[in-house]
Amino acid sequence: MKLSILIPIYNEEAWIATVIARVLAVRLGDNVETEIIAVDDASTDGTAEALDALRMRYPGKMTVLRHERNRGKGGAIRTAIAHATGEFAVIQDSDLEYNPEDLPQVLRPLFEGHADVVYGSRFVASGERRVLYFWHSLANHLLTTACNMVADLNLTDMETGYKAFRLSLVQSIPLRSERFGIEPELTIKLAQRGIAMYEVPISYRGRTYEEGKKIGLKDAIQALWIIVNYGLRRDIYQDKGARILDALSHTRNFNRWMADTIRPFVGTRVLEIGAGIGNLSQHLALRRKQYVISDYDEEHLGRLRVRFQHWPNVSLLRCDLMRTEDFAAVQGQADTVICLNVLEHIADDAKGLSNIAGTLMPGGRAIVLVPQDQRIYGTLDEVLGHYRRYSEAELRERMEAAGFEVEHVLHFNRVTRPGWYLNGRILKRRHFSRLQLWVFDRMVWLWRPLDGVLPWKSVSLIAVGRKKGPASQNGNPG
Repeated sequence: MKLSILIPIYNEEAWIATVIARVLAVRLGDNVETEIIAVDDASTDGTAEALDALRMRYPGKMTVLRHERNRGKGGAIRTAIAHATGEFAVIQDSDLEYNPEDLPQVLRPLFEGHADVVYGSRFVASGERRVLYFWHSLANHLLTTACNMVADLNLTDMETGYKAFRLSLVQSIPLRSERFGIEPELTIKLAQRGIAMYEVPISYRGRTYEEGKKIGLKDAIQALWIIVNYGLRRDIYQDKGARILDALSHTRNFNRWMADTIRPFVGTRVLEIGAGIGNLSQHLALRRKQYVISDYDEEHLGRLRVRFQHWPNVSLLRCDLMRTEDFAAVQGQADTVICLNVLEHIADDAKGLSNIAGTLMPGGRAIVLVPQDQRIYGTLDEVLGHYRRYSEAELRERMEAAGFEVEHVLHFNRVTRPGWYLNGRILKRRHFSRLQLWVFDRMVWLWRPLDGVLPWKSVSLIAVGRKKGPASQNGNPG
Protein backbone atom coordinates (compact mmCIF):
# COMPACT_ATOMS: atom_id res chain seq x y z
CA MET A 1 0.00 0.00 0.00
CA LYS A 2 1.46 3.34 -1.04
CA LEU A 3 0.45 6.73 0.39
CA SER A 4 1.25 10.04 -1.29
CA ILE A 5 1.47 12.97 1.14
CA LEU A 6 0.75 16.18 -0.79
CA ILE A 7 2.19 19.35 0.72
CA PRO A 8 1.42 22.73 -0.91
CA ILE A 9 3.93 25.31 0.35
CA TYR A 10 4.22 29.08 0.17
CA ASN A 11 6.71 31.02 2.31
CA GLU A 12 7.05 28.44 5.09
CA GLU A 13 10.83 28.50 5.54
CA ALA A 14 10.49 28.51 9.34
CA TRP A 15 8.11 25.55 9.50
CA ILE A 16 8.72 23.19 6.61
CA ALA A 17 11.60 21.19 8.13
CA THR A 18 9.55 20.48 11.26
CA VAL A 19 6.49 19.53 9.18
CA ILE A 20 8.47 17.05 7.06
CA ALA A 21 10.18 15.52 10.10
CA ARG A 22 6.89 15.04 11.96
CA VAL A 23 5.15 13.58 8.90
CA LEU A 24 7.93 11.04 8.39
CA ALA A 25 7.91 10.15 12.09
CA VAL A 26 4.26 9.04 12.03
CA ARG A 27 3.82 5.26 12.06
CA LEU A 28 1.19 4.23 9.52
CA GLY A 29 1.87 0.48 9.53
CA ASP A 30 4.56 -1.84 8.24
CA ASN A 31 2.79 -2.38 4.93
CA VAL A 32 2.45 1.33 4.10
CA GLU A 33 5.04 2.95 1.86
CA THR A 34 5.01 6.75 1.78
CA GLU A 35 6.13 9.41 -0.65
CA ILE A 36 6.08 13.17 -0.06
CA ILE A 37 5.15 15.43 -2.98
CA ALA A 38 6.14 18.95 -1.90
CA VAL A 39 5.14 21.83 -4.19
CA ASP A 40 6.83 25.18 -3.64
CA ASP A 41 4.34 27.73 -4.97
CA ALA A 42 6.95 30.36 -5.99
CA SER A 43 7.96 31.21 -2.41
CA THR A 44 9.86 34.47 -1.92
CA ASP A 45 11.66 33.51 1.31
CA GLY A 46 14.14 30.67 1.85
CA THR A 47 11.61 27.85 1.34
CA ALA A 48 13.25 26.64 -1.89
CA GLU A 49 16.64 26.27 -0.24
CA ALA A 50 15.09 24.56 2.78
CA LEU A 51 13.34 22.03 0.53
CA ASP A 52 16.59 21.29 -1.32
CA ALA A 53 18.27 20.56 2.01
CA LEU A 54 15.39 18.32 3.09
CA ARG A 55 15.52 16.37 -0.13
CA MET A 56 19.19 15.65 0.56
CA ARG A 57 18.43 14.70 4.17
CA TYR A 58 15.68 12.26 3.18
CA PRO A 59 16.86 10.65 -0.08
CA GLY A 60 14.18 8.76 -1.96
CA LYS A 61 11.41 10.05 0.32
CA MET A 62 10.62 13.39 -1.29
CA THR A 63 9.75 14.81 -4.66
CA VAL A 64 10.13 18.60 -4.75
CA LEU A 65 8.34 20.61 -7.45
CA ARG A 66 8.39 24.38 -8.00
CA HIS A 67 6.04 26.85 -9.63
CA GLU A 68 7.63 29.72 -11.52
CA ARG A 69 4.75 31.98 -10.50
CA ASN A 70 2.45 31.87 -7.50
CA ARG A 71 -0.73 29.95 -8.36
CA GLY A 72 -2.29 29.54 -4.92
CA LYS A 73 -3.09 26.49 -2.82
CA GLY A 74 -5.36 24.97 -5.46
CA GLY A 75 -2.69 25.22 -8.13
CA ALA A 76 -0.11 23.59 -5.84
CA ILE A 77 -2.47 20.75 -4.91
CA ARG A 78 -3.30 20.12 -8.56
CA THR A 79 0.40 19.87 -9.38
CA ALA A 80 0.98 17.48 -6.48
CA ILE A 81 -1.95 15.26 -7.51
CA ALA A 82 -0.65 15.06 -11.08
CA HIS A 83 2.79 13.84 -9.90
CA ALA A 84 1.67 11.49 -7.10
CA THR A 85 1.97 7.73 -7.60
CA GLY A 86 0.31 6.24 -4.51
CA GLU A 87 -2.86 4.25 -4.11
CA PHE A 88 -4.07 6.81 -1.56
CA ALA A 89 -3.19 10.45 -0.94
CA VAL A 90 -3.64 13.00 1.83
CA ILE A 91 -3.19 16.77 1.79
CA GLN A 92 -0.91 18.02 4.57
CA ASP A 93 -0.67 21.75 5.25
CA SER A 94 2.85 23.10 5.61
CA ASP A 95 2.36 25.23 8.74
CA LEU A 96 1.51 22.64 11.45
CA GLU A 97 -2.00 23.97 12.03
CA TYR A 98 -2.88 20.32 11.40
CA ASN A 99 -1.05 17.75 13.51
CA PRO A 100 0.55 14.84 11.58
CA GLU A 101 -0.15 12.61 14.59
CA ASP A 102 -3.80 12.66 13.43
CA LEU A 103 -2.88 11.04 10.10
CA PRO A 104 -3.52 7.42 11.21
CA GLN A 105 -7.02 8.40 12.35
CA VAL A 106 -7.74 10.26 9.11
CA LEU A 107 -6.46 7.43 6.93
CA ARG A 108 -8.02 4.48 8.77
CA PRO A 109 -11.40 4.47 6.92
CA LEU A 110 -9.52 4.53 3.61
CA PHE A 111 -7.11 1.76 4.52
CA GLU A 112 -9.91 -0.42 5.90
CA GLY A 113 -11.96 -0.01 2.71
CA HIS A 114 -14.91 1.82 4.24
CA ALA A 115 -14.41 5.14 2.45
CA ASP A 116 -13.40 6.68 -0.85
CA VAL A 117 -12.69 10.04 0.82
CA VAL A 118 -12.08 11.13 4.43
CA TYR A 119 -12.24 14.69 5.79
CA GLY A 120 -10.63 15.57 9.10
CA SER A 121 -13.08 17.82 10.92
CA ARG A 122 -11.99 20.56 13.30
CA PHE A 123 -15.54 20.87 14.63
CA VAL A 124 -16.31 17.29 15.65
CA ALA A 125 -15.45 17.21 19.33
CA SER A 126 -12.22 15.36 20.05
CA GLY A 127 -8.77 16.36 21.18
CA GLU A 128 -7.75 19.98 21.46
CA ARG A 129 -8.57 23.02 19.35
CA ARG A 130 -7.07 26.47 19.64
CA VAL A 131 -9.76 29.14 20.20
CA LEU A 132 -9.47 31.88 17.58
CA TYR A 133 -11.58 34.24 15.47
CA PHE A 134 -15.39 34.19 15.77
CA TRP A 135 -16.01 35.79 12.36
CA HIS A 136 -13.57 33.46 10.65
CA SER A 137 -15.30 30.47 12.27
CA LEU A 138 -18.74 31.81 11.30
CA ALA A 139 -17.63 32.23 7.69
CA ASN A 140 -16.35 28.65 7.70
CA HIS A 141 -19.69 27.34 8.99
CA LEU A 142 -21.63 29.40 6.44
CA LEU A 143 -19.48 28.14 3.56
CA THR A 144 -19.80 24.55 4.78
CA THR A 145 -23.59 24.95 5.02
CA ALA A 146 -23.81 26.45 1.52
CA CYS A 147 -21.66 23.64 0.12
CA ASN A 148 -23.75 21.02 1.94
CA MET A 149 -26.95 22.45 0.47
CA VAL A 150 -25.60 22.32 -3.07
CA ALA A 151 -23.84 18.94 -2.72
CA ASP A 152 -26.51 17.33 -0.48
CA LEU A 153 -23.98 16.47 2.23
CA ASN A 154 -23.89 16.87 6.01
CA LEU A 155 -20.22 17.78 6.48
CA THR A 156 -19.18 19.78 9.51
CA ASP A 157 -15.94 21.15 8.00
CA MET A 158 -15.72 21.55 4.23
CA GLU A 159 -12.70 23.89 4.44
CA THR A 160 -10.56 21.44 6.42
CA GLY A 161 -6.95 21.12 5.36
CA TYR A 162 -6.92 17.37 6.01
CA LYS A 163 -8.51 15.65 3.02
CA ALA A 164 -7.56 12.05 2.27
CA PHE A 165 -8.74 10.12 -0.77
CA ARG A 166 -8.13 7.32 -3.19
CA LEU A 167 -5.72 8.93 -5.62
CA SER A 168 -7.14 7.46 -8.84
CA LEU A 169 -10.53 8.97 -7.94
CA VAL A 170 -9.25 12.53 -7.64
CA GLN A 171 -6.90 12.17 -10.62
CA SER A 172 -9.96 11.36 -12.76
CA ILE A 173 -11.69 14.62 -11.75
CA PRO A 174 -10.91 17.90 -13.58
CA LEU A 175 -9.88 20.42 -10.90
CA ARG A 176 -9.68 24.05 -11.99
CA SER A 177 -9.44 26.31 -8.91
CA GLU A 178 -6.15 28.03 -8.16
CA ARG A 179 -6.53 29.41 -4.65
CA PHE A 180 -8.58 28.22 -1.67
CA GLY A 181 -11.56 27.60 -3.95
CA ILE A 182 -10.11 24.13 -4.42
CA GLU A 183 -11.86 23.13 -1.16
CA PRO A 184 -15.52 23.62 -2.25
CA GLU A 185 -14.78 22.60 -5.84
CA LEU A 186 -13.31 19.27 -4.80
CA THR A 187 -16.08 18.66 -2.25
CA ILE A 188 -18.92 19.30 -4.71
CA LYS A 189 -17.35 17.20 -7.46
CA LEU A 190 -16.71 14.32 -5.09
CA ALA A 191 -20.34 14.46 -3.97
CA GLN A 192 -21.51 14.47 -7.59
CA ARG A 193 -19.48 11.31 -8.18
CA GLY A 194 -21.58 9.57 -5.51
CA ILE A 195 -18.63 8.34 -3.47
CA ALA A 196 -18.53 7.17 0.15
CA MET A 197 -17.31 10.13 2.23
CA TYR A 198 -16.40 9.98 5.92
CA GLU A 199 -15.44 12.56 8.57
CA VAL A 200 -13.19 11.97 11.56
CA PRO A 201 -12.30 14.37 14.40
CA ILE A 202 -8.89 16.02 14.38
CA SER A 203 -7.10 18.54 16.56
CA TYR A 204 -6.38 22.04 15.25
CA ARG A 205 -3.81 24.62 16.25
CA GLY A 206 -4.70 27.56 14.05
CA ARG A 207 -2.41 30.48 13.43
CA THR A 208 -3.25 34.16 13.76
CA TYR A 209 -2.87 36.48 10.81
CA GLU A 210 0.23 37.90 12.52
CA GLU A 211 1.67 34.38 12.60
CA GLY A 212 1.12 33.89 8.87
CA LYS A 213 -2.50 32.84 8.25
CA LYS A 214 -3.22 33.44 4.54
CA ILE A 215 -6.97 32.92 3.95
CA GLY A 216 -9.19 36.03 4.02
CA LEU A 217 -12.48 37.66 2.99
CA LYS A 218 -11.60 37.57 -0.72
CA ASP A 219 -11.22 33.80 -0.53
CA ALA A 220 -14.59 33.43 1.22
CA ILE A 221 -16.33 35.39 -1.54
CA GLN A 222 -14.57 33.34 -4.20
CA ALA A 223 -15.60 30.12 -2.44
CA LEU A 224 -19.27 31.17 -2.58
CA TRP A 225 -18.98 31.79 -6.31
CA ILE A 226 -17.36 28.38 -6.82
CA ILE A 227 -20.12 26.67 -4.81
CA VAL A 228 -22.76 28.24 -7.07
CA ASN A 229 -20.78 27.63 -10.27
CA TYR A 230 -19.98 23.95 -9.77
CA GLY A 231 -23.27 23.23 -8.06
CA LEU A 232 -25.11 24.17 -11.26
CA ARG A 233 -23.08 22.00 -13.61
CA ARG A 234 -21.51 18.56 -13.71
CA ASP A 235 -17.80 18.77 -14.52
CA ILE A 236 -16.55 15.61 -12.83
CA TYR A 237 -14.67 13.47 -15.37
CA GLN A 238 -11.49 14.09 -17.31
CA ASP A 239 -12.27 11.39 -19.88
CA LYS A 240 -14.99 12.12 -22.45
CA GLY A 241 -16.08 8.50 -22.62
CA ALA A 242 -16.45 8.44 -18.85
CA ARG A 243 -18.69 11.50 -19.06
CA ILE A 244 -21.07 9.59 -21.33
CA LEU A 245 -21.03 6.55 -19.04
CA ASP A 246 -21.70 8.84 -16.08
CA ALA A 247 -24.72 10.30 -17.85
CA LEU A 248 -26.01 6.78 -18.58
CA SER A 249 -25.47 5.70 -14.97
CA HIS A 250 -28.28 8.06 -13.94
CA THR A 251 -30.82 6.33 -16.16
CA ARG A 252 -31.91 4.11 -13.27
CA ASN A 253 -35.13 2.93 -14.85
CA PHE A 254 -33.29 1.96 -18.03
CA ASN A 255 -30.66 0.06 -16.02
CA ARG A 256 -33.45 -1.81 -14.20
CA TRP A 257 -35.03 -2.65 -17.56
CA MET A 258 -31.73 -4.11 -18.79
CA ALA A 259 -31.28 -6.11 -15.58
CA ASP A 260 -34.84 -7.45 -15.79
CA THR A 261 -34.23 -8.52 -19.41
CA ILE A 262 -31.24 -10.74 -18.63
CA ARG A 263 -32.23 -11.91 -15.12
CA PRO A 264 -34.12 -15.03 -16.31
CA PHE A 265 -30.88 -16.41 -17.75
CA VAL A 266 -28.65 -15.69 -14.74
CA GLY A 267 -27.59 -18.59 -12.52
CA THR A 268 -26.31 -18.69 -8.95
CA ARG A 269 -22.52 -18.50 -9.41
CA VAL A 270 -21.87 -15.44 -11.52
CA LEU A 271 -18.92 -13.53 -12.92
CA GLU A 272 -19.68 -10.04 -14.25
CA ILE A 273 -17.00 -8.69 -16.57
CA GLY A 274 -16.60 -4.92 -16.89
CA ALA A 275 -18.87 -4.02 -13.99
CA GLY A 276 -17.89 -0.33 -14.01
CA ILE A 277 -19.14 1.16 -10.74
CA GLY A 278 -21.81 -1.51 -10.27
CA ASN A 279 -24.96 0.06 -11.69
CA LEU A 280 -26.18 -3.34 -13.01
CA SER A 281 -24.44 -5.39 -10.32
CA GLN A 282 -26.66 -3.97 -7.58
CA HIS A 283 -29.71 -5.42 -9.35
CA LEU A 284 -28.22 -8.75 -10.40
CA ALA A 285 -26.18 -9.75 -7.33
CA LEU A 286 -29.22 -10.15 -5.09
CA ARG A 287 -30.00 -13.77 -4.14
CA ARG A 288 -26.94 -15.22 -5.88
CA LYS A 289 -24.77 -17.73 -4.00
CA GLN A 290 -21.64 -16.15 -5.42
CA TYR A 291 -21.28 -12.97 -7.46
CA VAL A 292 -17.83 -11.92 -8.66
CA ILE A 293 -17.64 -8.36 -9.97
CA SER A 294 -14.65 -7.51 -12.12
CA ASP A 295 -13.09 -4.65 -14.00
CA TYR A 296 -9.58 -3.66 -15.10
CA ASP A 297 -9.85 0.06 -14.28
CA GLU A 298 -8.30 0.79 -10.88
CA GLU A 299 -10.76 3.57 -10.10
CA HIS A 300 -13.73 1.33 -10.87
CA LEU A 301 -12.25 -1.39 -8.66
CA GLY A 302 -11.85 1.09 -5.83
CA ARG A 303 -15.47 2.22 -6.12
CA LEU A 304 -16.71 -1.37 -6.30
CA ARG A 305 -14.69 -2.38 -3.25
CA VAL A 306 -16.31 0.31 -1.12
CA ARG A 307 -19.79 -0.01 -2.62
CA PHE A 308 -20.10 -3.77 -2.06
CA GLN A 309 -18.01 -4.16 1.08
CA HIS A 310 -21.00 -5.36 3.13
CA TRP A 311 -22.40 -7.82 0.56
CA PRO A 312 -21.35 -11.27 1.84
CA ASN A 313 -21.94 -13.00 -1.51
CA VAL A 314 -19.94 -10.46 -3.56
CA SER A 315 -16.21 -10.62 -4.25
CA LEU A 316 -13.94 -8.49 -6.41
CA LEU A 317 -11.55 -9.45 -9.22
CA ARG A 318 -9.19 -7.39 -11.31
CA CYS A 319 -9.82 -8.75 -14.78
CA ASP A 320 -8.99 -7.58 -18.30
CA LEU A 321 -10.98 -9.48 -20.91
CA MET A 322 -7.89 -9.60 -23.15
CA ARG A 323 -5.64 -11.20 -20.49
CA THR A 324 -6.18 -14.94 -20.12
CA GLU A 325 -4.02 -15.00 -16.97
CA ASP A 326 -6.48 -12.68 -15.18
CA PHE A 327 -9.06 -15.49 -15.26
CA ALA A 328 -6.88 -18.14 -13.62
CA ALA A 329 -8.48 -17.72 -10.18
CA VAL A 330 -12.01 -18.32 -11.51
CA GLN A 331 -11.30 -20.85 -14.26
CA GLY A 332 -14.27 -23.18 -14.74
CA GLN A 333 -16.08 -21.90 -11.63
CA ALA A 334 -18.97 -19.78 -12.95
CA ASP A 335 -22.32 -21.04 -14.15
CA THR A 336 -23.01 -17.60 -15.67
CA VAL A 337 -20.76 -14.92 -17.15
CA ILE A 338 -22.32 -11.51 -17.75
CA CYS A 339 -20.51 -9.29 -20.25
CA LEU A 340 -22.48 -6.15 -21.05
CA ASN A 341 -21.10 -3.46 -23.38
CA VAL A 342 -17.53 -4.78 -23.13
CA LEU A 343 -16.81 -6.95 -26.18
CA GLU A 344 -16.97 -4.02 -28.60
CA HIS A 345 -14.19 -2.27 -26.65
CA ILE A 346 -11.48 -4.87 -27.36
CA ALA A 347 -9.55 -5.43 -30.56
CA ASP A 348 -9.59 -9.25 -30.42
CA ASP A 349 -13.15 -10.18 -29.56
CA ALA A 350 -12.50 -13.85 -30.40
CA LYS A 351 -9.93 -14.03 -27.60
CA GLY A 352 -12.32 -12.27 -25.24
CA LEU A 353 -15.07 -14.82 -25.92
CA SER A 354 -12.57 -17.65 -25.50
CA ASN A 355 -11.61 -16.29 -22.06
CA ILE A 356 -15.30 -16.12 -21.12
CA ALA A 357 -15.77 -19.75 -22.17
CA GLY A 358 -12.78 -20.83 -20.06
CA THR A 359 -14.34 -19.29 -16.97
CA LEU A 360 -17.60 -21.23 -17.32
CA MET A 361 -18.49 -24.68 -16.05
CA PRO A 362 -19.52 -27.11 -18.83
CA GLY A 363 -23.09 -26.19 -19.70
CA GLY A 364 -22.74 -22.70 -18.19
CA ARG A 365 -24.14 -19.64 -19.88
CA ALA A 366 -22.60 -16.47 -21.27
CA ILE A 367 -24.82 -13.40 -21.52
CA VAL A 368 -23.23 -10.94 -23.94
CA LEU A 369 -24.65 -7.51 -24.81
CA VAL A 370 -23.13 -5.59 -27.74
CA PRO A 371 -24.15 -2.61 -29.91
CA GLN A 372 -25.90 -3.54 -33.17
CA ASP A 373 -25.49 -2.36 -36.78
CA GLN A 374 -22.30 -0.80 -38.13
CA ARG A 375 -24.41 1.56 -40.25
CA ILE A 376 -25.16 3.72 -37.19
CA TYR A 377 -21.55 3.78 -35.96
CA GLY A 378 -20.78 7.44 -35.24
CA THR A 379 -19.06 9.94 -33.00
CA LEU A 380 -20.67 8.57 -29.85
CA ASP A 381 -19.15 5.16 -30.61
CA GLU A 382 -15.77 6.79 -31.16
CA VAL A 383 -15.85 8.62 -27.83
CA LEU A 384 -16.88 5.44 -26.04
CA GLY A 385 -13.99 3.53 -27.63
CA HIS A 386 -16.04 1.09 -29.72
CA TYR A 387 -14.09 -0.90 -32.28
CA ARG A 388 -17.25 -2.09 -33.99
CA ARG A 389 -20.98 -2.67 -33.93
CA TYR A 390 -22.33 -6.17 -34.64
CA SER A 391 -24.96 -7.82 -36.78
CA GLU A 392 -26.86 -10.78 -35.34
CA ALA A 393 -25.14 -13.14 -37.76
CA GLU A 394 -21.68 -11.85 -36.76
CA LEU A 395 -22.41 -12.22 -33.06
CA ARG A 396 -23.74 -15.76 -33.50
CA GLU A 397 -20.73 -16.75 -35.60
CA ARG A 398 -18.21 -15.42 -33.07
CA MET A 399 -19.91 -17.09 -30.12
CA GLU A 400 -20.19 -20.43 -31.89
CA ALA A 401 -16.51 -20.25 -32.86
CA ALA A 402 -15.69 -19.76 -29.15
CA GLY A 403 -17.53 -22.95 -28.20
CA PHE A 404 -21.03 -21.70 -27.42
CA GLU A 405 -24.37 -22.97 -28.54
CA VAL A 406 -26.44 -19.81 -29.00
CA GLU A 407 -29.81 -20.30 -27.32
CA HIS A 408 -31.27 -16.81 -27.70
CA VAL A 409 -30.49 -13.50 -29.37
CA LEU A 410 -32.61 -10.70 -27.93
CA HIS A 411 -33.05 -7.39 -29.74
CA PHE A 412 -32.93 -4.81 -26.96
CA ASN A 413 -33.72 -1.08 -26.99
CA ARG A 414 -35.19 -0.15 -30.35
CA VAL A 415 -36.53 3.07 -28.83
CA THR A 416 -33.23 4.98 -28.83
CA ARG A 417 -32.03 4.05 -32.33
CA PRO A 418 -33.36 7.27 -33.97
CA GLY A 419 -31.73 9.37 -31.25
CA TRP A 420 -28.43 7.48 -31.52
CA TYR A 421 -28.37 7.97 -35.29
CA LEU A 422 -29.30 11.66 -35.02
CA ASN A 423 -26.74 12.48 -32.34
CA GLY A 424 -23.85 10.30 -33.51
CA ARG A 425 -24.17 10.32 -37.30
CA ILE A 426 -25.92 13.56 -38.26
CA LEU A 427 -25.17 16.04 -35.46
CA LYS A 428 -21.73 14.46 -34.75
CA ARG A 429 -22.17 14.98 -31.03
CA ARG A 430 -19.60 13.59 -28.62
CA HIS A 431 -21.80 13.58 -25.54
CA PHE A 432 -25.38 12.86 -24.53
CA SER A 433 -27.86 15.55 -23.63
CA ARG A 434 -28.71 15.08 -19.96
CA LEU A 435 -32.15 16.51 -20.62
CA GLN A 436 -32.77 13.91 -23.35
CA LEU A 437 -31.64 11.12 -21.04
CA TRP A 438 -33.76 12.44 -18.17
CA VAL A 439 -36.88 12.51 -20.31
CA PHE A 440 -36.10 9.10 -21.80
CA ASP A 441 -35.57 7.49 -18.39
CA ARG A 442 -38.81 8.89 -16.99
CA MET A 443 -40.68 7.29 -19.91
CA VAL A 444 -39.20 3.78 -19.65
CA TRP A 445 -42.59 2.55 -18.39
CA LEU A 446 -43.90 3.35 -21.89
CA TRP A 447 -40.83 2.26 -23.90
CA ARG A 448 -40.71 -1.26 -22.42
CA PRO A 449 -44.02 -2.50 -23.90
CA LEU A 450 -43.44 -0.59 -27.16
CA ASP A 451 -39.90 -1.82 -27.75
CA GLY A 452 -40.83 -5.19 -29.20
CA VAL A 453 -43.18 -3.80 -31.86
CA LEU A 454 -41.16 -0.91 -33.29
CA PRO A 455 -40.33 -1.58 -36.97
CA TRP A 456 -36.56 -0.88 -36.93
CA LYS A 457 -33.47 -2.60 -35.59
CA SER A 458 -32.49 -2.31 -31.95
CA VAL A 459 -29.47 -0.42 -30.64
CA SER A 460 -28.20 -3.52 -28.81
CA LEU A 461 -28.14 -7.30 -29.15
CA ILE A 462 -28.12 -9.69 -26.20
CA ALA A 463 -26.83 -13.16 -26.98
CA VAL A 464 -27.33 -16.02 -24.51
CA GLY A 465 -24.98 -18.88 -25.26
CA ARG A 466 -24.46 -22.19 -23.46
CA LYS A 467 -20.95 -23.61 -23.26
CA LYS A 468 -20.81 -26.89 -25.16
CA GLY A 469 -20.08 -30.01 -23.16
CA PRO A 470 -21.79 -32.07 -20.46
CA ALA A 471 -24.04 -30.02 -18.22
CA SER A 472 -22.66 -29.13 -14.80
CA GLN A 473 -24.22 -30.84 -11.80
CA ASN A 474 -23.34 -27.95 -9.52
CA GLY A 475 -25.26 -24.74 -9.88
CA ASN A 476 -25.89 -24.86 -13.64
CA PRO A 477 -28.76 -22.54 -14.66
CA GLY A 478 -31.85 -24.29 -15.93
